[in-house]
Amino acid sequence: MNEQFDALVKSIMAEMMEDGEPVTREEAEEMALMEVNAKNIRRYEKTATPKERKKRENKKDEEKIEIIKKIFNFLLTNGYEDATIVNEQREITFKDFSITLTKHRTKKGV
Repeated sequence: MNEQFDALVKSIMAEMMEDGEPVTREEAEEMALMEVNAKNIRRYEKTATPKERKKRENKKDEEKIEIIKKIFNFLLTNGYEDATIVNEQREITFKDFSITLTKHRTKKGV
């Protein structure tokens, strides 16, 4: 065996002798082998209480709200009384249709 393993065996034997429970070299080698193998085992454990996730707060885009209101008013004045705003920043529905407003991000580096 290698020097580190022999040193571990000797330290286990000395430790057990101090505790008043002497062990043979074979027993100490077995204990050392278990200790070396235990270092290679990974343990994945879950916490008892799961981590609380913070709810993301959406910022209101006033420009989108204004556009949705204008489209909604246009629909009402043009005979679509069943029009409803589903999301004040995003969607309007009427009859069998819906209008979804999407704001595109500006490209990086432009």
